[in-house]
Amino acid sequence: MADGSQDFSTLPTYSMAERDRRWSLARDFMDEQDVEALLVFGEHEDNGPAPFNFDTWFTADRPGSIILFRRDGDPVPVYAAPIQGLDWVEEIARGNTPWIGPDDLRFGRQAAMLVPTMKELGFDKLKIGVVGLDPYSFWQPDGFVPYNLWVAILEAFPQAEFKSVGKAFTRLIQILSDEEIAVLGHSAAIGDSMARAMVETARPGISEAEIYAAGMAAANRNGAVTPQMHFWTGKTTMAIGVPTWAYRPIAPRMVEEGDKVHSEVFCCWGGLHSQHQAAIAIGKVHPDVERAAAVTHECYLAGLEALRPGNTMHDLAEAMIKPATDAGGWIFGPQFHGLNPMIGRSRMPSGYSMEGVKHAPKGPPPQVTDMGEVELQPGMSFSFEPSCGFGNHFVALGGTVVVGKEGAIEFNAYTSKMLRAEW
Repeated sequence: MADGSQDFSTLPTYSMAERDRRWSLARDFMDEQDVEALLVFGEHEDNGPAPFNFDTWFTADRPGSIILFRRDGDPVPVYAAPIQGLDWVEEIARGNTPWIGPDDLRFGRQAAMLVPTMKELGFDKLKIGVVGLDPYSFWQPDGFVPYNLWVAILEAFPQAEFKSVGKAFTRLIQILSDEEIAVLGHSAAIGDSMARAMVETARPGISEAEIYAAGMAAANRNGAVTPQMHFWTGKTTMAIGVPTWAYRPIAPRMVEEGDKVHSEVFCCWGGLHSQHQAAIAIGKVHPDVERAAAVTHECYLAGLEALRPGNTMHDLAEAMIKPATDAGGWIFGPQFHGLNPMIGRSRMPSGYSMEGVKHAPKGPPPQVTDMGEVELQPGMSFSFEPSCGFGNHFVALGGTVVVGKEGAIEFNAYTSKMLRAEW
């Protein structure tokens, strides 16, 4: 369309067969884990990029619930407040069919209300698999179940048996169906539109906030929800994260000739998340930036070659690390991590300098690829975000990929190379 927005009449969607597939997988999972029920904690709905909304896998609905799922019943989502049920009522009025029926909606995530609901559903003496206690990425190193709530559950159900099954559950839902891959592909296409909008806006003499706003507007115009981007500009910057002016009262920086825009674009559409590393050169950049971009693209291509069934995450990590280390460069972060959910990531063999930070760890981080033993299977999605740095210059590139039956499914070739702003 003329304004860059999508034709919403042709969008992929989920069938009730997709719901039945997921619920059947969950019941089989309970058998495999020797549990009679699942207690699944989802992060709250305003949690930011790449949240661990395990609850929405069961509901395809508003995030932020706790799922109670007995092997002999259907999933019961417990939302924080009754107001979260109003959108269910509205969906029915619009002619849509939610996955969860009206009899199975519950409210009250706090212990005083959740415990009675669990007792009503007969959780008193069951073997219960729990999702939410395991570590999840950098941001949830010890899980995300609130201490007071967990203590209350343990005290209320002394005859129940609890088993942490979070890591195994993530491996279950990592394998996307054809319907899910189509939804993810649409999210990834919107991510590309965000990067293109930033390239078209970037030029010397404007506020970096204008570039940021262009990317965010492209997401919203195309019906996607993205709470933020990681975004920095500068000639020698090695930082990446939320823009400084988001948390400190200072003016956004004015972009200059020779800058590099480093952005990590997060896009969510239909409940699936894509990520994109968009590096934009503003005119002539430092030679080490150009060199880093070329090597980083080699890392990306090596990843595409290694992203095939039968290889392991360790194999993928080593393939994506090798071009950077062979070139004598350092690596900024993981060369890849899993998506949907964001778990499993490559090791980081070389660290960046943090001179002046007294208590910064010295030397490289532990040399282990998280979930390195896991074999790649068709349907697994990843964020490819290879990086390479020389001196105080680095470049990160990449986008969303999926393991296909014969090899990599590449959604974002556009952001696999350094982009060039023209004005």
